[in-house]
Amino acid sequence: MKYLKRYTIIGIVFVLITGTLAHFIYQWSGSNNIVGLFAPVNESIWEHMKLLFFPMLIYSFVLIFKFRKEYPCIISSLCFGILTGTVLIPVFFYAYISVVGKDVFFLDISIFIVSIIIAFWFSYKLTLSCRLEPYTLLLCGLVCILLICFMRFSYNPPDNIIFEDPTAKYK
Repeated sequence: MKYLKRYTIIGIVFVLITGTLAHFIYQWSGSNNIVGLFAPVNESIWEHMKLLFFPMLIYSFVLIFKFRKEYPCIISSLCFGILTGTVLIPVFFYAYISVVGKDVFFLDISIFIVSIIIAFWFSYKLTLSCRLEPYTLLLCGLVCILLICFMRFSYNPPDNIIFEDPTAKYK
């Protein structure tokens, strides 16, 4: 349990750092279309959800490889954490926007950090309790669907507020 906790904390730091770097990598790549599948291509909330999703997905493979025998429920727990953290980003954003009425940079950064911490906290606790093991296939499927949606909507977003640039709307 001590090692799982340590790797969970390392995961939080990893996602914070790689997610922050991912915010800029599309621009640094010269707007490379392949990079844009994994990193934000614009300032929409949808694209910013990638900042948590992809780094946590990558780190989850490390945790699964390292701990799958010792913690058989780690796959379902990490999938739940990925989904929870990713969904919390727009939930928190639109909640504070409805109260404050404008985009606040400090709150945007705070949402990213809090969403990562909550995602890993759930993953850690649920790995220990094994409560989600019966739902492993469902949770993995939902992560795969979200992955496909990120691929599909990066360059072909539907007409929906989550795909719009909030900096123009909530200044």
